[in-house]
Amino acid sequence: MRLLVEGLSARRGEDLIFNGISFSLAAAEALVVTGPNGSGKSTLLRVLAGLLHAETGRISLKDGPAGFEHPHELSHYLGHRNAMKRELTVEENLSFWQRFLGNSPGGSGLDPAAAAAAIGLAGITHLPFGYLSAGQQRRMAMAKLLVAYRPIWILDEPTAALDAGADRLFAGLVTSHLERGGIVIAATHQALGIGQSKTLQMTGFSH
Repeated sequence: MRLLVEGLSARRGEDLIFNGISFSLAAAEALVVTGPNGSGKSTLLRVLAGLLHAETGRISLKDGPAGFEHPHELSHYLGHRNAMKRELTVEENLSFWQRFLGNSPGGSGLDPAAAAAAIGLAGITHLPFGYLSAGQQRRMAMAKLLVAYRPIWILDEPTAALDAGADRLFAGLVTSHLERGGIVIAATHQALGIGQSKTLQMTGFSH
């Protein structure tokens, strides 16, 4: 499978945020997107995830599973917010995402308890999500990546609010995903510790 991005541009309101973005990623490849605040990193990821429309350009899959035309149909998106309801337990949150997302062809997700154990937080899935610390909440947001199989991970500042140990744990999850033939696109201000990866430097526009 190969993800192709050709001549992509996007606007925020009336402003053109970026223009002419092109890259390709094959299975087991990662792209790290860098650049200053306001340069369009988050906007780019939201366009790739199908949450925003591109102004121009094309996003496509080559040699992907039959019946899937758009990459966002095979993608996980982890944004700045954790997308978990504070009043629900961790298990209820993860079970919802498991049912809502479902598995893409070629793999299957973990059950919520196993996903929580994989991110180092076994035994607390019965707690309301709002009871957890900021770091624990971010880890549990990572567990969403594990409860439903999606070959493309789109990650916006995924290690925000994490300590060094959690950073290493997350790097291990990403490395494991790549070793299984997954694709990762991550916007970050800090190294993810995932070894060799492609890079895209966003510069934005001067006004």
